[in-house]
Amino acid sequence: MASVRFEVSKVLDAIERRLTTDPALARGVVDLAEVVRYADLDGGRPASLLRLGLVVDALATQLAEDNAAVYAVVHRGLLSDADLTSNERMVVRRWADDGLVEVLPSVGDRVLEVADLLGLPVLSRLRFEGVRERYGWLAGQAGRLMAPVPGKTGATLVAQVGGGNVPATANPDPVGAKVLARLWRCPEPGCANFGGGGGAFSDLAPARRAGGQPPPTLHTGAPACPRHGTVLTDIGERPPAEALAVRVNGIVRQRFVVADGDPVTVGRAPEQGGIMLGQWLSEEARRWISRSHVRFEMRGTDVVAQDVSTNGTGVRPGGSMDDAERMTIKRQSRVLAPGDLIELYPGVHVGRARTLTSSAPLTPVSVMADAPTLSMRIVDRQ
Repeated sequence: MASVRFEVSKVLDAIERRLTTDPALARGVVDLAEVVRYADLDGGRPASLLRLGLVVDALATQLAEDNAAVYAVVHRGLLSDADLTSNERMVVRRWADDGLVEVLPSVGDRVLEVADLLGLPVLSRLRFEGVRERYGWLAGQAGRLMAPVPGKTGATLVAQVGGGNVPATANPDPVGAKVLARLWRCPEPGCANFGGGGGAFSDLAPARRAGGQPPPTLHTGAPACPRHGTVLTDIGERPPAEALAVRVNGIVRQRFVVADGDPVTVGRAPEQGGIMLGQWLSEEARRWISRSHVRFEMRGTDVVAQDVSTNGTGVRPGGSMDDAERMTIKRQSRVLAPGDLIELYPGVHVGRARTLTSSAPLTPVSVMADAPTLSMRIVDRQ
């Protein structure tokens, strides 16, 4: 049994890496208390935190985007739900203390509000009939409401409106864009989402990037903390930040945020928290791409790429694949124009996340790879 607990812990750690409340990184919104009770996904016990992993895998597969992250809204009652194991309850509390999930006394329509403000799909079996007038896209935009249902090898997502199985995004709500342009502070001490973090696991909380603050709730008229219900204080303009993505051989493998004063290095195996590409590269690409190859930083509102490699870095203006238009920078910098792609090696590109999409199908590395079979009895739905 000790080995089973270890395997479950490894899976929960893998799921944790796919949780975010950063608007720039989230790819879908879920109600965690709902997802953990989809017992037909695995034929297991009444509630299991591992079912979130099945939904996360389905999202990555159907977006054809490795490491796709979800924004999880959590009813506070889940932290003491007796249908979860004591370890699962402890893990949810840790996620809450780290600001990786949003814990609320009442979920209400917060899942829809987040999806509306950020333009994200909702992953839910609920149909939200009573609020469709307020959120018109629930009935009018295919792929914005995706139901997790049993598939042949786990979960799959099915559109509740318009058919299909590709989760869709939309332009964020204009009001949300204005709110997200500011930084907010909650008057409650230790607020994990609008403060400095707190709780039993605060000393273990990961460093949060500037720009990673979640959207306030707007239901009270003034921006408020969804967890504490208190009006937030506007503490100034949000530092400039931009979400970038890495695409390797047609597959978006990783999203990351470059923020003011927080540059990010991309390479084969960069040090100090950079974006490591080695696991996705061919042998020839690994030989060509330097350990630290290109450095991205914000200069004002511009994203700047600086070559720090041995062999130089390519630039494809506007994303053009015409080799006659390709440029090379070597120990030089370039401001990224809209649509520009930085090319570390043929087929290895970095660009703005909002425009860079996958062009090939994906079989992602499952977060459930280490799940014990006795806990996850996948139902084969031929």
